Amino acid sequence: MKAIVYEKYGPPEVLKIKDIDKPKPKDDEILVKIHSATVTSGDVRLRSSDFPPLFWLPARLIFGLFKPKKKILGHELAGIVEEIGKNVTEFNVGDSVFGTTTMLNTGSYAEYICLPQKWKNGVVGLKPENLSYQEAAALPIGAMTAIYLLEKANLKSGQNVLIYGASGSVGSYAVQIANQKGSSVKGVCSASNFEMVKSLGASSLIDYKKEDYSQRNERFDIIFDAVGKTTKSKAKNVLKTRGTFVSVKMLTKEKNEHLKLIKDMAEKGKLKPFIDKSFKLDEIVKAHEYVDNGRKRGNVIIDLLK
Repeated sequence: MKAIVYEKYGPPEVLKIKDIDKPKPKDDEILVKIHSATVTSGDVRLRSSDFPPLFWLPARLIFGLFKPKKKILGHELAGIVEEIGKNVTEFNVGDSVFGTTTMLNTGSYAEYICLPQKWKNGVVGLKPENLSYQEAAALPIGAMTAIYLLEKANLKSGQNVLIYGASGSVGSYAVQIANQKGSSVKGVCSASNFEMVKSLGASSLIDYKKEDYSQRNERFDIIFDAVGKTTKSKAKNVLKTRGTFVSVKMLTKEKNEHLKLIKDMAEKGKLKPFIDKSFKLDEIVKAHEYVDNGRKRGNVIIDLLK
């Protein structure tokens, strides 16, 4: 099978397409033929080993001190179950599925992957029936991260919520979820993305290039940093007395209940992935270059059927 392999850390050019052995599922695993994957900020960070100074050494010890331990990147996927292990009871051959590989168990930049039917940390489930494989692949990490952090912030109806980085993958889902909950959502992004973010449910917008959100007179119940580029100390200037700041820099946990929730929301038309660009597997370098420039909107897809 074809897969994208990287033998060393570095720029997008370290990613190479290679033929490797097709995996064989263990007794409790499913073999998925991957139709679509994504290029996330996590993939880019692992490829380049671009970690904050305090976390650089611990991250290298986990992912490979001198070279990557795991040679295939990719955290999200959607595809069809092609084979199941003898102990698998939750899936059948032919099922359309979507899910994650977890940070430590990457591997969706390939034509096939084996996944346990039950993850300790990652999750896999039946694909929303109304979504394409491309759309389904773009759902899990961004949407589950948004749900997890908004739950941490105790999101309620009627609150005033600011989403910093509202046009990114996590931010685009946070806008929709907060809006569905009945909150008033203010999005912070570039002016070029105003139309997109407003279509997702933001009631008002701030161009971060022209205005510092922390200097406004209004106050917010929740400030959600969806890109890791603002701080709690800055957010305090515009948080209400009992307001909450949450950020993608916080540790999150993937839960099967969250995957089921986003599936249900998607099938009811309450949650929609925004696809910015789609690339073929052999265009992986271009895909990473695009994400590297920091201007992607929503999600970037790798289409393995092209």
